[in-house]
This record gives sequence, structure tokens and C-alpha cells, in this order.
Amino acid sequence: MPAVARAAHLLDTLAGARQSMPLADLVRALALPKSTVHGLCATLVQAGLVERLADGTYHLGTRVMDLAHAYMARTDLTAEFQSVLDAEAPMPEESLVLAVLDGGDIVYVGCRNGTRPFGFNFRIGMRLPANCTASGKAMLATLPPEQVIELAASRAFYALTRKSIVRPEPLLAALRRVRTRGHAVDDEETRHGMVCIGAPVFGPGSPVAQAAVAVSLQKSSLDAARKAHAIETVMRVAGRISWRLGARGVGR
Repeated sequence: MPAVARAAHLLDTLAGARQSMPLADLVRALALPKSTVHGLCATLVQAGLVERLADGTYHLGTRVMDLAHAYMARTDLTAEFQSVLDAEAPMPEESLVLAVLDGGDIVYVGCRNGTRPFGFNFRIGMRLPANCTASGKAMLATLPPEQVIELAASRAFYALTRKSIVRPEPLLAALRRVRTRGHAVDDEETRHGMVCIGAPVFGPGSPVAQAAVAVSLQKSSLDAARKAHAIETVMRVAGRISWRLGARGVGR
């Protein structure tokens, strides 16, 4: 395997880990000699793409975020999300996010943290299991059911709270409700005390969502009127972004 491919595989492995990884775990995950993995880590640390912590474990370095910002600055998706936020300032007191699907995870590519104290800050590059989040379920609902089953069978999904849905049958039932309503709800499936509403964002010519927009709210202060307002806001923002990306009639 060429050195660049090995380095990319190492970065993917660190990106998929929930915590920093010791060298021995990386050796097992990559199925490469220890000396090779150590050399790759040393090179990537020097480049700022990997950081070696004081306990000898490794995780992604800050240079990765610089590259992510550079990529997102060039994409229409994040630019259109920001344009809609700038033009409308929807629900400024609440946190709005833009996410894309990466396997069984969502990755936040746009975040606007609200003015209301929330105790949870979203950040660009944060990953969460798609089966738990409103934005994830909004996107999963646009995939063929067999693809969702494959993801579940590969153990790409996992639980964050006791309300998280992991098993294929109840998840598919939940996704059918998402398709009917046009929006997804995360009712304390990601975090206790938090409710999120998500809606899919479409590009031109495809029924599969390109991204999703979601708003997060404190469950203790959420009544029927505020929930209805959040649903209307998220669906409107997602629809505006879809329209600006060239989608016509898909998922609308």
C-alpha cells in the first residue's frame, strides 16, 4: 500500500475513534508493522494532521480543521446555509446546524450556536451517530431501506441515551414517519433534556438528501406552539437552501 494511502487510512481510523488511540490500537486497526505505523504517526504529527498527547496516545491534529474550513469555504452547501442565516436570522436564541451524512455518522459542516444558555455547544467537524440525531434521521429517511439495514447490520449505529433507536425494525418505522411528516425529531435520543427538529436539504435531480438542517431546544421550555414554530422554521430553512442549490420539487 502506498505511503499516502496508509496515511489516509490512519487519519480515517482516528476520525472514527471516539477517543484518542494508543499506538498498539492503531497497529491492530491498520494491520501494519509497528515501525511503519510509528513512522506514519511521526510524519503526520510533524505536519500537524495528528497530535500526540502526553499519555502517548494519538488523535487528529488542528491542521485537519484548517483543511476542513478551507474545503467548506469553497462549497455551495455551507455558503448557502450561511446566506440563509444572514438573510433571515431564524430563531437566533436557538442553535442551528447543518450536517452531512458519512456512513452511519453525521458530521456538522455548519453551526450557529444560539444566544440562549444551553450547556451544549455544537462545532464544525463534530460527529454523532445518525440514528440518534434529527438531522441524521432526516437524511436516513431519504435512503433506500436496504441501505439503512446494511448500516445497522454493520454496527454503524450506536446509542447515546436510553431513548436512542439502534435496531433496524423500529428505526425503519421511525424513518417512515419522518418521510410522511417531512421532518425528524430527536426527543432526548442524543442528550438528556434536549429535543431537536431536523429537515432534509436536497440538491438537483436526486431524491437522496445532500444534507440536513436541525434546531436544538431545551425540552423543559418546549411547548406545542414553540415546537410547531421550530418545525416550520427548520423546514423553511431547509427548503430555501434546497432551492438555492437547484432542487425543484424534490422532498418539498
